[in-house]
Parts: sequence; C-alpha cells; structure tokens
Amino acid sequence: MNFLRYDYLNADVLRGFDAYKYSCKDTSPLSNYVMHPFWNQVVKLCPRNVAPNLLTFVGFLCCVAHYAIPAFFDPDFRAGDINSAHPIPQASWFLVSFLVFMCHTLDGIDGKQARRTGSSSPLGELFDHGCDAWSTVFITATFFAVFGRNEDGFSITVTRMYFILWSVFFTFHIAHWEKYNTGVMYLPWSYDLALLSGTGLYLATGIFGYKTWKVTLPGGYPLGPLLEAVLYFCSFGLSLSMTVYNIYKAYAEGRGKQKSFFESMRPMVPFTLAFVLCMAWALLSPNNLLDSNPRSFMLMSGTLYANMSCRLIVAQMSSTKSETINYLLVPLFAAVAAVLGLEPSRRGNYVQSRINDTPCIVLYVFQLSSACCTPTWRCASRFISTT
Repeated sequence: MNFLRYDYLNADVLRGFDAYKYSCKDTSPLSNYVMHPFWNQVVKLCPRNVAPNLLTFVGFLCCVAHYAIPAFFDPDFRAGDINSAHPIPQASWFLVSFLVFMCHTLDGIDGKQARRTGSSSPLGELFDHGCDAWSTVFITATFFAVFGRNEDGFSITVTRMYFILWSVFFTFHIAHWEKYNTGVMYLPWSYDLALLSGTGLYLATGIFGYKTWKVTLPGGYPLGPLLEAVLYFCSFGLSLSMTVYNIYKAYAEGRGKQKSFFESMRPMVPFTLAFVLCMAWALLSPNNLLDSNPRSFMLMSGTLYANMSCRLIVAQMSSTKSETINYLLVPLFAAVAAVLGLEPSRRGNYVQSRINDTPCIVLYVFQLSSACCTPTWRCASRFISTT
C-alpha cells in the first residue's frame, strides 16, 4: 500500500520548520486596546491541560455551525427577501451571534494558550491559519444571508456577492504573500472588525428582525451596496496598499526574502488562475450554476482557496518555494472545460443530464476538503489528542 502514501510535509519543509520563528505585528487599535486585553483575561479561565489546537478546532466548528444554521433555513439566499414567505427564524440569529463570538474568542486565545503552556509550534500555527483560511467562506456567506439576494432591491446579486467572496480570499491571501516576502505577518485590521461587526449584526437581527436592514439611505442608496463599497475599499484601498508598501520597504531595506521578482510573485499565480477559472465557470455556465446553487459553488471555491492558502503558509513558514500551479486546478480546469467546451446546442442538455450541477459541485467540495484538511488535521491530531 506504499503507493497510497503521500508526504504532505517533505524533509525540506520539516527542516525549515525547525528553524522557523514566528514574527508578527498587530497595529490595529481595536486589537491592541480591546480584544487582546479581553483575551488575556479569558485565557486564564482555560485549564492548562487543554491543548491550544483543541481550542482552534472547537473555534472552527463554531464557525461552521454559525454558517450551517442560516444555510439550513435558507439554502439559496432567498429567505432574506423583504417579502419572503419563509424567512430565517428570528430567534436563530441569537445563536448565530453567539457562535461567531465564540469562534472569534477561541481563535484569539489559542495562540495565547500555546505560549502560556509552552507548546507553541509551527504545526500549531499551520493548523490555526489553515482553519482561518477555510473560515473565510463561512463567514462571508453568513453575512450575505442576512441581506439575501437583490430580488427586493435592498441587497446585491449573487454574482456580485461571489466577487466579494473572492475579494475576501484576496485580502487573506496577500497577508500571507506579504509574510512570504518579508518574513513578518502584518495582521490585517479587517479581521477583528469583521467578526465583531458580524456578532453585532446577528444580535441586532435577532432583536429587531432582518427587515431592519431593508432601508434606503440618504441619496437613495440601499444599505447592501454601501457595505459592498466599504468592503472593496478595505480590501483594495487599505489592505492591498499597505501590503505593497510593506513588501517594497522590506526589499528597499534589504530584508526581502526572495531573490527575483518572479519568486516574489509566485504565490499569486495559482490564486489568479483559480479566480479566472471559477469566474469563467460562474459567469459562463449555461445553467446559471452560481444562481441556482450558490452555496455549493461558494463552498467549492472556499475549499479550493483554503488548500492554496495552506500551501502558501507552509512555504512561508519553512522558507521554501511556493508552488506555481496548485494540482487542484487540474480538476477545476477539466470541469470548466466540460461545461464550456461543448457545442452550444448541447451544453444545457449535457450539463443537466450528465454532470448534474449540484451533485458535481458537492462531490467536488468533499474532494477538495479532503485534500485541504488532511495535511493540517494529520499534523495537528497528536496535539488535539493530548487533552
């Protein structure tokens, strides 16, 4: 059975892990003056025999659960319509708010627990950031569930929401691309702000109902598109500009880690290819796949991104080369080619009768989730089992 063996972390990576030292800078006032003082007190309530990775794992489960509740009642993002006959039960938003708060808190104290117990390790950091990468799709989709599709004119379309999802992936990715080039993790300000905003948003929805957000602001602008504009500004106006500046400064001062421009840009190649392929599938699908099965398609995209992110994290932690082509792009390309490469007259019938959109995407999600999580879960399992 040796042919089934696959070494996710090779000898070069493990040697790089041995020499790795965690380095980060958190300049967010919210983090430094509110969240870290709070987490410093919360971690004292945690028994010392609780493994930090167990906290990470439970926090990730809370994130999945906070997504699953509205997904159960609203599989296609239509329950948020102002005239919906079957809205998401108002009381369920209290539980969603609590779960995202616990997700944020446990993610904030796992590293503190590791330092408190002397159990910090590169594998623990990989497990933590790998879970964070996958959580992006759950967090973003749950935000969208509050507002729903734009069938009532107060929100945005599913396609625009899908672009937002990729902008969230982009923001997370460039943070690790930055560390790949500088050796320092500059923690983004948007993370704590987003999760605290989500906690408040869901709590307010539980108290006042989802129709509270169906308002028109001065100038005739609905709230949904305004939040969309704010998010794009934070992603590209703030996060990208700060990342580029930090990378430029590192190389100008001789601290850059890569030897050539191509090596410095290597992590962005698979991300760009994945973005183009996913967008082609979403926008050109003859059966409007994204519109008919938005959650499945978003989960597929999120799992694909999490895999790419984990591989980048391994590269930047071990000081090895980031991959140029992620092997999961091969089945993605095959799926896009199958949908788009047929004669126009046969596309619809073929997709409907042969591929069958929903099972195809769901199976693809499971395939990607296995590939994404196996190295991380296996590396971390021995830490979880110590509790």
